[in-house]
Amino acid sequence: MPSTSTQQPAGPEAEFLHGALAVGAARILEVTGDPVLAGMFVHAMRNTLDTTLTREAGGTTFVITGDIPAMWLRDSSAQMLPFLRLLGAGVGGGAGPDSGDELSDVVAGLVRRQFECVAMDPYANAFNQEPNGASYDPADACDNPWIWERKYEIDSLAFPVQLAHQLWRRTGRTDIFTDAVHEAMRSIVRQWRLEQDHEQNSDYRFVRHTELPSETLSRDGLGPATAVTGMTWAGFRPSDDACVYSYNVPGNHFAKLALEHIGEIAAVVYQDAELAAEALALGADIAAGIARHGVVNHPDFGDIYAYEVDGLGNTLLMDDANMPSLLSLPLTGGVDAADPVYQATRAFVLSNANPYFYTGSHAAGIGSPHTPEGYIWPIALAVQGLTAATREEKWDILQTLRDTTGGTGNMHEGFNPDNPEQFTRPWFSWANSMFCELLLDYCEGPDGHDNKNGNVS
Repeated sequence: MPSTSTQQPAGPEAEFLHGALAVGAARILEVTGDPVLAGMFVHAMRNTLDTTLTREAGGTTFVITGDIPAMWLRDSSAQMLPFLRLLGAGVGGGAGPDSGDELSDVVAGLVRRQFECVAMDPYANAFNQEPNGASYDPADACDNPWIWERKYEIDSLAFPVQLAHQLWRRTGRTDIFTDAVHEAMRSIVRQWRLEQDHEQNSDYRFVRHTELPSETLSRDGLGPATAVTGMTWAGFRPSDDACVYSYNVPGNHFAKLALEHIGEIAAVVYQDAELAAEALALGADIAAGIARHGVVNHPDFGDIYAYEVDGLGNTLLMDDANMPSLLSLPLTGGVDAADPVYQATRAFVLSNANPYFYTGSHAAGIGSPHTPEGYIWPIALAVQGLTAATREEKWDILQTLRDTTGGTGNMHEGFNPDNPEQFTRPWFSWANSMFCELLLDYCEGPDGHDNKNGNVS
């Protein structure tokens, strides 16, 4: 496979995973009979390890998103998803326990680094590896040299919690739950509680000098007007675009799930009954707010989730390719895939009623206002496959992803479904990882192939 960039950073020595990736590729070939998919799996997994990940002194791990030299809390968590599937069974059942320990250490190092970032500034979404003052826009009003960008997004706090919880549940290791992480989890609960009434309580502002409304917040950085709903406020979406209405419904679902994780960790690991109760109570408030304000009746689809609301009667009906999305609610919101409201919402977002659902001669799927009109995102296709009810739909999507790389063998941010050689971001590790996650999910499916613990064996 060709390299995705000539400016990739030197990655870690990842030889410890060679055996696991070989076993995973052999299983993929066995299940799918497709050597191209097996080769793409190895290439994408090695690409993440060798070009985006740095193991640092002190046991932390820094993971850049790809062609931008910064670590997003969201992206870096998602980049590790397929690697989590290799934990807990001798790393693919063929590489031995030492390999599993080392991979577990890599993920644990990322968890430590992420919570260091949260402690530094829970409103920031992306961070530098060193305090070098690098930033997306040097004119942004931020004097912290560690911060690449300070767009406040709910998922930036939820993803690290989910990753820590997943690592703990897959491996049983509790060394990641330090006193510093304990305090960071308290700060997450406090911030989400405070941002339930952004108008009255919050000092957060974001102003960028630009003509693009998606890159800054209105009202001198305060954002669009909102009423109190029980949900927690966000300035920006998972796409890093500004919210139209600042209660992002998929983000609030994710917050609710993360609060359940915090409640469990607080009770079981920290034996902190107060934090557990606070987290669960806030999660219940958010869930009630979603039920009251985030569900609307659509004339064609019935009761569905809105994408954004403001509590003042305004709703935005759409879905975006970035995760968390309405489509990803079974993955990031703890919503049962069979839930009638989710199923109606899924039908809506995978139809022309969603203004960002696009079709072309090579693919149909969800795009984003963040990229050119008509472009479909591989991440959204992977999410569609991961939440699909049938193996047939999963297989159709895998074939689409295989055939729309524009000849590069890599997933991209978005591509033209009429001409996949036209795409954005040639080097985008999050998309590569989501492709691998779907491929492993398909090969561990309920058709006689090993699945029970979510591991390649």
